[in-house]
Amino acid sequence: MDNLLASLQDAAEGQIDFEGQRLAEMLSTVLLIIFGAASFVVGYIQQEIYLTLWIGIAGTAFTALVVVPPWPFYNQNPQPWLNSKTGGAVRNVPGIIVDGVKVG
Repeated sequence: MDNLLASLQDAAEGQIDFEGQRLAEMLSTVLLIIFGAASFVVGYIQQEIYLTLWIGIAGTAFTALVVVPPWPFYNQNPQPWLNSKTGGAVRNVPGIIVDGVKVG
């Protein structure tokens, strides 16, 4: 049960990595361009502005459905972060000294 709750929590937190951010940005740009061009062409051929608007709205909604949720393929290259309790490589960095007193 704890594993199920942990996986649901991970999905709800919306964690994506840097490559996932790049992919989401590229997908949103490409999908909006494709749907925008398609809606313009179909609307121009049919001479119907409502059709143009509905295709544009549907394309925007589809793009939002693809880009906004934190799908698992957006987190395939997670970054290893330093553990804050152990300090890791942070211990080798000299502290901050203010007026002769070490504060960091």
